[in-house]
Amino acid sequence: MNPVSPSRRRALRLAAAATVALFLALVLRFWHPVYGLTSFYQLDAPNDDLKIAAFRALPVYVHRHTGGYDGLYYAQIAHDPLLRGGELPRAMDNLPYRARRILPPALAWLAGAGQSAWIIHTYAWLNIAAWLALAAILWRLLAVQDARGWLAWAGVLFSAGALGSVRLALTDLVALTVIAGALLALERGRKRSGLAGLALAGLARETSLLAIVGTVHAPWFSWRNAARLLLAAAPLATWLAYVRWAAGPADAGWSNFTLPLVGLVEKWIAAMGALFSVADKPLAWTTLLATAALTVQAVFFAVRRNPADPWWRIGAGYAGLMLCLGTAVWEGFPGAATRVLLPLNLAFNVLALRSRVPLAWLVAGNLTVFAGLLSVRDVPQDPHEIAASRIGGTSAVVRTGAGWFDHEQSRRHRWQWARARGELTVERWARGGRPLQIEFSLRSLAPRTVVIRHEGREIFQAAAGPAFTHHQVALPAAMARTITLEFATAEPPVLENAAPGARELGFALYDLRLAPAPP
Repeated sequence: MNPVSPSRRRALRLAAAATVALFLALVLRFWHPVYGLTSFYQLDAPNDDLKIAAFRALPVYVHRHTGGYDGLYYAQIAHDPLLRGGELPRAMDNLPYRARRILPPALAWLAGAGQSAWIIHTYAWLNIAAWLALAAILWRLLAVQDARGWLAWAGVLFSAGALGSVRLALTDLVALTVIAGALLALERGRKRSGLAGLALAGLARETSLLAIVGTVHAPWFSWRNAARLLLAAAPLATWLAYVRWAAGPADAGWSNFTLPLVGLVEKWIAAMGALFSVADKPLAWTTLLATAALTVQAVFFAVRRNPADPWWRIGAGYAGLMLCLGTAVWEGFPGAATRVLLPLNLAFNVLALRSRVPLAWLVAGNLTVFAGLLSVRDVPQDPHEIAASRIGGTSAVVRTGAGWFDHEQSRRHRWQWARARGELTVERWARGGRPLQIEFSLRSLAPRTVVIRHEGREIFQAAAGPAFTHHQVALPAAMARTITLEFATAEPPVLENAAPGARELGFALYDLRLAPAPP
């Protein structure tokens, strides 16, 4: 292999740095000053009443208009990884099944030192840390020296499975990172570390154990190979026995499998049909491309047979798994299969790069990146939230309630009008922090008086007119978790203009923010 010139090495490092920066920019768009990255958990309204006490006491983002997903279960298990409390069964769809994948929740518990206030955030950051670790490991596995190597590297990192795991706080990317680290250790002669890593990966996702086929050697049916399989499976088997004792029997998960090719054919039919029936065309097209990419990866291992190569055996093993995946794994946009088959994606890129196949293989096999980028396209927004702050030990979010027109904004201001009255709710999470106050401006088209009431008692009064007036109102120091403030005026509203359908407006609330109350 020709040595890499210093200029090319610098260019590759710059490309790698730009790739990492792009990833961080994409995922950190989801950060919220109060909720952090807990929107990744996909806690939805139906599960809001079932969540564990830590999720009730600490700020966790609730999706009001989209469904929940599995990350919310693993994030809650992270608060009790030994399954000893009585809260988890009620909060889970199937605790014995979810508890199998204990490695990520346990890592989040360790990173959070067992403190719920830290664990609530450490689990959300776990996949980001796994992505960064995978980027470093994969750079060495692929020995990136040119644009083709960078393409294979980025193809894994920005795949639908990798970014989908980050976006939904799942266990798949952690499993892949451990697998990649284990295989790198094996290639460098550290057999015990490699085998231990593969065994550990099984505690993040059970199908990770299939990667053990890369460590077996001819003759295939030997005591040595059997011992490797048993050692790799021992931690998961031991943990499953503990889960059965602590949480009861679990669904074996056989419904995730079906007869060979049935699930894949169903997925192709559904993906093609979605092009004509789904309004979100980027969602439909990227799902089709992801399905095509997984198919290309499986075909690659079928047509370029090389059982002597460990990476071929790993890829062929996961290609066989792919053919048996059932509807539950394939359905959706793009579907859980992109995450389940992350090791196939890894093996494909390693082997395709090392065997110097035509570039078309690499491009076609990495078409899942479009679905990956789409998975981090939409940042959830609460249309009623107008302020959020974390001040000392106190966090608070302010939302508009009944009586307000839709939010409006310019480059300098954000405001909402009310006809005669409007409600604000303030939700606060306090850990001994100082009291807060709200700071805002008032404006109206005609002179009037605006009052604020809390529980029917007037706590503020001010004159408003066409010019801005600035105000501060201290929130009750001993306020409940959530309070409601009523803004109201007794003077009649006026029309905003002479146009047909003009609104009747009383007063506008401008640029509300939270700040520490003075001592």
